[in-house]
Amino acid sequence: LALRIASEDVPESLKNKRILSLDVGALVAGAKFRGEFEERLKAVVKEVTSSEGAIILFIDELHTIVGAGASEGSTDASNLIKPALSRGELHTIGATTLDEYRKYIETDKALERRFQPVFTSEPSVESTIAILRGLKERYEVHHGVRIKDEALVSAATLSNRYITNRFLPDKAIDLVDEAASQLKMEIESQPQELDHIQRKILQLNIEKQALSRETDKASKERLDKLHAELSELKTKYDAMHLQWGNERNSIAELRKYKAELEQLKVEEQRAERDADLAKAAQIKHGQIPELTKKIEQMSEQLASVQVEGKRMLREEVCEDDIARIVSNWTGVPIAKMKGSEMQKYLHLDQTLAQQVIGQTQAIEAVSNAIRRNKAGIGDEHKPLGSFLFAGPTGVGKTLLAKVLAQFLFDDEKALTRIDMSEYMEKFSVSRLIGAPPGYVGYDQGGQLTEVVRRRPYSVILFDEIEKAHPDVFNVLLQLLDDGRLTDGQGRVVDFTNTVIIMTSNLGSQQLLAAKSHEEGSTLVMDI
Repeated sequence: LALRIASEDVPESLKNKRILSLDVGALVAGAKFRGEFEERLKAVVKEVTSSEGAIILFIDELHTIVGAGASEGSTDASNLIKPALSRGELHTIGATTLDEYRKYIETDKALERRFQPVFTSEPSVESTIAILRGLKERYEVHHGVRIKDEALVSAATLSNRYITNRFLPDKAIDLVDEAASQLKMEIESQPQELDHIQRKILQLNIEKQALSRETDKASKERLDKLHAELSELKTKYDAMHLQWGNERNSIAELRKYKAELEQLKVEEQRAERDADLAKAAQIKHGQIPELTKKIEQMSEQLASVQVEGKRMLREEVCEDDIARIVSNWTGVPIAKMKGSEMQKYLHLDQTLAQQVIGQTQAIEAVSNAIRRNKAGIGDEHKPLGSFLFAGPTGVGKTLLAKVLAQFLFDDEKALTRIDMSEYMEKFSVSRLIGAPPGYVGYDQGGQLTEVVRRRPYSVILFDEIEKAHPDVFNVLLQLLDDGRLTDGQGRVVDFTNTVIIMTSNLGSQQLLAAKSHEEGSTLVMDI
């Protein structure tokens, strides 16, 4: 809104308005004596109202005014501004979250009545890409790197798919910012290859000093070899160091020109707003084209310096950089995000069979279910797969779960094992999703929900499911059917990226007593 007002892209009634932000923390800070805070706030309100509507007050984290400055025998900030709000003298915009709005604003009906709620929904992936394209140039200038369009598209799509505990466009912007920041640090740091050669030279020099004191034939021969090796390494190091220096200087120069161009654009807009047409024309038709030409020349110079095969620095953020950061945040393998796993899933049954011996039927059933989900045939609102492994102890039920976790998420630690013999009592159900309000352990979260909140891509193993209390199955029903659970604190935990495996020893005696595999399977299915 402030930018729109500055560019006069607003209705006539909003032109020449100013938006001022109120820092509630600074207002309260240092108010030692009774009445000091009220005096400060009254002065702010008077300043705003005396402008006769020319000032619009913006209060970020609006809920902080409820109770701010309140002490024994005095009122808080919200009660002090209510009269000015009701008279229409104080034009105010507040921002807060839904949870805090319900907790603080809705409970004060008089305050709620004086504001008109405007609910801002999360933008779509397409809208997020458009937002990122608008911000792209600012981040390029700030970090001094180029951001490819494919990186912006990747940031929006991957964050929407894999980062479920945050919202767009915030999480996508953070991805682009972190990727650009990481690349900037790589440019400013000595390349790993150059650092490795430098350390090798230091190591050989130490060895050379030690051998120079020796007089035997073997030491002298080794010393001659060291001289030759050191000479070769130093030549290579000097050439690479020169190449790195040239690239780094070119990138720094390019960054400086881009920052100047961004500043000129700001000055041009300011001159147009101030009706200084002579200055605007000079910038638009003189300085900007000249600087653009310099940027093109510097880009060509950088391209000539970065000869293919000798290139030491990257100055472009690509989709691989975004995928790497998403992988760091979520623990999901990069190959999975880039969709380069088709062949891997086609041979899933063979991979599992290499470690789990003699369970062909079970491996085939698991492989087919996972492949169906990856092909997009499965229900996207349910877990990746839900399995019940039944059989005697020691036949490979838990091993198959471990191997599956390793295959899907490249980490055996992605397996969360819950021993259901610990959930035999009715009250133990709350341990899975967390204790309800007022009970001991309410703030600790559930053993199941907390694990999945922190690692949404994992295999959950419910060991010996038949030992659990029947009420546990009511919780699992919601999990298996909707792919979600609500914990004790009211947070919705997403299980759509997990694999649910339950194991049971039920029917193991009948299975062992059966004369054939088919007879055993029939007996177990009848239990």
